[in-house]
Amino acid sequence: MSDTKNGAVHFDDKSFKKALKGDKPVFVDFFAEWCGPCQMAAPVIDKLAGEYADKMVIAKLNVDENQASAQEYGVMSIPTVLVFKGGEIVERQVGFPGEAGYKTVIEKVLGN
Repeated sequence: MSDTKNGAVHFDDKSFKKALKGDKPVFVDFFAEWCGPCQMAAPVIDKLAGEYADKMVIAKLNVDENQASAQEYGVMSIPTVLVFKGGEIVERQVGFPGEAGYKTVIEKVLGN
């Protein structure tokens, strides 16, 4: 797992599993470098990671490099965001809904 100073954490299959056992909800963007909508979502996700850092883990997982996690959770299209609470999927967003769409999902999970 690598941190970027101003953005989302980058998971691999192993660090992803470990993060799901933490106390905070985990928002994971399943993406690929070649995906146009994923590239549009990337700066938004990095921004949200800064805004919600104290309440939620916001991360990215490259599906080309980490196929096991994508397969396990049935990620067939990208970008797909899965939000986990207590290790269980509580929200799924397929496609890029824009910043407002992601915020709606986050606020719902946080109970705001």
